[in-house]
Amino acid sequence: MFFQEPTPDTSGYMIAGYAIAFLVLGLYVASIYIRNRNLQQDMAMLEELDEPAAAVKPKTKKPAKAVTKKGKKK
Repeated sequence: MFFQEPTPDTSGYMIAGYAIAFLVLGLYVASIYIRNRNLQQDMAMLEELDEPAAAVKPKTKKPAKAVTKKGKKK
């Protein structure tokens, strides 16, 4: 007599929960993909900007002469 009620059908909530979870995970994966693509573009730009600087050889300077302090003569 007690507990004769059937279990409520909550399969709709389960399907909605899975749909929301997959949607959130899909957005997360898309965000990682876009960030990775932007990072690759930034790295390519930095490498492109670095190429001319690497091609220019720095001029070699002659070693500086040692500077000594001369005492005053009396």
